[in-house]
Amino acid sequence: MRRKMLTRQAHASTPDQLLWGETVTPVYQTTAFSQMKAQQLADIFQGRAGGYNYSRIANPTCTTLEMNLCSLDEGIGCVVTSSGMAAITAVACALLQSGDHVVLADGIFAGTISLFLDTLSRFGIQTTLVDAADTDAVASAMRPQTRMVLLETIGNPKLDIPDIPAISKLTRDAGIPLVLDNTVLTAALLRPKQLGVDIVVYSTSKFICGFGTAIGGAVIDTGLYDWSRSPFEQIRTTAGKAGPLAFMAYLRNIVCRNLGGCPAPWNCFLINQGLQTLSIRMARHLENASRLANYLRGHKAVKSIRYPGLPSDPFYERARRLLDGKAGAIMTIFLGDREKAFEFIDRLELLRQAPNIGDSKTLVIHPASTIFWQLSPQDRKRMGITEDMVRISVGLEDFDDIKADVCQALEVLGG
Repeated sequence: MRRKMLTRQAHASTPDQLLWGETVTPVYQTTAFSQMKAQQLADIFQGRAGGYNYSRIANPTCTTLEMNLCSLDEGIGCVVTSSGMAAITAVACALLQSGDHVVLADGIFAGTISLFLDTLSRFGIQTTLVDAADTDAVASAMRPQTRMVLLETIGNPKLDIPDIPAISKLTRDAGIPLVLDNTVLTAALLRPKQLGVDIVVYSTSKFICGFGTAIGGAVIDTGLYDWSRSPFEQIRTTAGKAGPLAFMAYLRNIVCRNLGGCPAPWNCFLINQGLQTLSIRMARHLENASRLANYLRGHKAVKSIRYPGLPSDPFYERARRLLDGKAGAIMTIFLGDREKAFEFIDRLELLRQAPNIGDSKTLVIHPASTIFWQLSPQDRKRMGITEDMVRISVGLEDFDDIKADVCQALEVLGG
C-alpha cells in the first residue's frame, strides 16, 4: 500500500530492517564494512550481491535518505552527495565530455553558472546561457552537440519560471535529458516528474534539511528517460547490466566514486530528520512569504518587489498554471540604491544576514556584493541582479515579528 506524502515524510527515519527495534535509522559512522568471507566482499565489489564495502560509495544511513527522497519524487533511483554543487557536478561529469554543449538557464544559482563557465569550459564543454522563461530562446540555443538542458524551477534570485512541460517536449524530441534543480520548491510543492523532467537535483542543505545544520545534495532519476537509446555511450554500456537504473549505476559506481563527493553519514541523518516535517514547514514558509509580499508591495520605501505569488508579478500566471500557485518562500525587494539596501540590512534585528535559503529563520542578503560579486556588471544585469536588490528567504517565525522587524528597518528609508 502506497502511503500519503505526509505519512512517508513522518516515517522518513524509520529503518526498513530493524536490528533492535529502533525507530530511527542509526548513524553508521564508519569508513568501511567488513565481511566474514572473502567471496562476500568480492561479490559486493563486483555488484553480484547487495551490501556495503566503503562509505565513499554507499552507507546505510545515506541509503535511508536516498530511499526517502526517491519516494517523494516518485523516482526510480537516488544518489546523495556532499552538497548541491556536488550533485550538479556529478550529473555533468556523468553526461558530458569534450565537445559537448549545454543549455543553461541564466537565472540559475550563481555557483552553477560558475561551474559551467569557469570550470567545465576548461575541459572543452561549451555552455549557452539563455532566458529560460522564453521557450523559443531555449529552442534556438540547442545544437546537435547539446547533451542536456539545465533549469531551475524558480530562478534564484531572478525568480523567473520556465515553461517546464514545453521545454521537456524540446528535449524529448532531441533525445536528451532535461535536468531540473528543484531546491526552492522541493517535492512537497512540486513533483517534477509530472512535468516531464528526467533528472532532478537538490541542494538538500536548504528547505529539505530546513534548519541550516547540514550540507548535502541529491540526484534523482525520474525514470522517464530511456538510457538504452541515449547518445551517452558510457551509460548505454551500463544499461546492458543495470537496465533502467543505468544512469544511477554509472553515477554512483563510477562518477561519485571517482570524484569523492560523498556525504557524511551524520549529515544524511540530520537531513533525514528535517525531511520528516518538510510539507508542514513548506506550508508555513508559503503562508509567511505570501503575507510578507502582500505587505511589502504597498510599502512606500520599496520601489518594487518580485514574488511570483503576487498578481502583479510577470510570472504569476505561469506559477498558477505550472506550480499550482505555490510560488515558494523567496522574494526580492528593490530599494533604490546600494546604500539603502545596506542600510535596510544593517537595521534588521530579528532577520539574519546569511548566504542561505530554506532555513527556519528568515534570512536576507545583498546578492550583488556577495554571491554574485564575481560576475561582471553586464552579466549581473542580464540575470536581474541590481545594486538595490535584497533577497529575502522567509522563515517560520510568527509573521507579526517578521513584519515588525522589516517595518522598523524600512523606516529610515522613508517608510
